[in-house]
Amino acid sequence: MSMETATSLIPVSFTEGATKELKKIQQQQELNDEFGLRIGVEGGGCSGMTYILGFDQKKDGDQEFLHNGVKIYMNKTHGLYLAGMQIDFQDGLNSRGFTFNNPNASSTCGCGTSFAV
Repeated sequence: MSMETATSLIPVSFTEGATKELKKIQQQQELNDEFGLRIGVEGGGCSGMTYILGFDQKKDGDQEFLHNGVKIYMNKTHGLYLAGMQIDFQDGLNSRGFTFNNPNASSTCGCGTSFAV
C-alpha cells in the first residue's frame, strides 16, 4: 500500500458551507481515523462521468490530503478530471446538497452530478 503523505496541495477547493457540512457528517457518523473523504469520478450518468463524494478508507493508488482537519483521499488518476474544481454545499428551499463547479467539464447534466470532458 502506498504511504504517500498529506504534504501535497489538494487539487480541489471547498466553500465554507461545504467544509462545515463535511465536518458535521463526519461527526454524526462517528468515523475513526482510518476514514477520510473520498473524492473522485467514475463512468456513468447521463453525461458520461459522475462524481464520487463520501467517506471511505484509503486504497492503493490514493493520494492523501488534509483540509481543515478532514482527510481527503483521491485516486491519483482522477486529478486530471478534478483539478481546480470547487465543492459547495447548498441548504436552501429549492436545493439541498453538494454541488460541483468543475472547470474541466465541457458539459454537465441538469442534476449537476454528471459531466463530460
